[in-house]
Amino acid sequence: MENTGRHCASTGNAGLTRVIRWATHAMLPCCAVLVALAAVCAVPRPAHALEVQKLTCRPNGDSGSDVLGGTETRITWEVQADTDEAVAGLSLTVPDGSTFTTDDLRVTMLSGEDLMDREFIEPDIETNGETLVLTFPEAAPAGRFFRVELYDVVFPAAGGEMLCEGTYTLADGTEHDVEGIPAVEVKGVTPFDQFKAFLEDQAWVEAWNSNTFLRLFFNPVLIVSSLPIIFSGFLMSVAIVLVAFPLAIPFGFMFALMRISKSRILRAIAGVYVNIIRGTPAFLQIYIAFFGLPLAGVNIDNYTLGVIVMAMNSAAYLCEIFRAGIQSIPKGQSEAARSLGMSATQTMVSIIIPQTFRNVIPTLTSEFILLYKDTSLLAAVGVMEIVMYAKTIVATTGSITPYVVAALFYLVVTLPLARLVSMLEARLTGATAGTNAGPQGKKPAKSAGTMVPTPADHIANL
Repeated sequence: MENTGRHCASTGNAGLTRVIRWATHAMLPCCAVLVALAAVCAVPRPAHALEVQKLTCRPNGDSGSDVLGGTETRITWEVQADTDEAVAGLSLTVPDGSTFTTDDLRVTMLSGEDLMDREFIEPDIETNGETLVLTFPEAAPAGRFFRVELYDVVFPAAGGEMLCEGTYTLADGTEHDVEGIPAVEVKGVTPFDQFKAFLEDQAWVEAWNSNTFLRLFFNPVLIVSSLPIIFSGFLMSVAIVLVAFPLAIPFGFMFALMRISKSRILRAIAGVYVNIIRGTPAFLQIYIAFFGLPLAGVNIDNYTLGVIVMAMNSAAYLCEIFRAGIQSIPKGQSEAARSLGMSATQTMVSIIIPQTFRNVIPTLTSEFILLYKDTSLLAAVGVMEIVMYAKTIVATTGSITPYVVAALFYLVVTLPLARLVSMLEARLTGATAGTNAGPQGKKPAKSAGTMVPTPADHIANL
């Protein structure tokens, strides 16, 4: 009975305890207990399945431990056979849409203490879509540890949790599923990332980058990889200028009216503001606002504060633009309006202001271009605009290419607007549509920032 008890304990069957308890409570004879124990211990013990130790993928991003979709990686699959399992083959199925190659496939069998004894297996390889089938030359001894390394694996670009499936074949020809294979978290990639990976494999790119100047300033791979990152800064710059400039227009016009007011106090206030803002660098104004206000206990988020500083700076310049525009209107128009019984306010609203805005549109467009470019100064205080994003990439890569990409984002706005300024000036100077030539075939001088005199036929309502 003692031997029987030891044998049953080795099976680890929980039913043994229940049988002993039942026999004791029922006060069965000793022979009945022995029969019950023998029946329980005679139950066949199921074989353990192939145990998965790990399934991992090599990180394939520029940094960190991310596994990117649409980019080559390597799968390492390790499994441990049970002590009574002689494995004759393995199969691994990657997720739908994945691809792999078997050129550098490696299968290693490990054994011994701490699995230090290694033996490389050269299996028969068969691929069927996303399934890799490995058939060993002969069944491996029972209880062996296997490592399969599959190279050039490309998961779908969309990413997500990628779950592989596997089976194993025993020496007797039976096939079983492999349970417990862990999922691999794959990070989705954009078309830019895929195109970048494509460029990295091109021979002409390698030849191009062999030139130091071209590699530093016009690296094709960095151009592609920088575009989506710097585009985020482009959106921030546009968001700042599209809010700051409309805010600056009414304040600039208000200060312009104060500058031409008959009140000395109003003229003095406007003059001090305009002279201080125009007489100090915008860079210094940004530093005072971003570092001075927090010290005074005023905390404003970077975007809002950036908009305020840019609007205040632009308002001073717009003040002078509007003042010059108002003063460019012939005094005869005001006198004619007053002779018709219009008040000073009516004259300003109905006669002067419409012509002023019409005449200063080219200059306003030029000021918008300058304000958009000045948003680059906010990079010095950590606002994540175009230059700040480019600066971050340059610090990581050591290449000037991201700055060149940043310049492209400025040009994509400034060049069309500069062309628009030229067209508006041509119209205001009475040039015919589609023609910039003067009477002697010469182009008229550009006058961005110069007030254009109002033609006689534009005298409003007179």
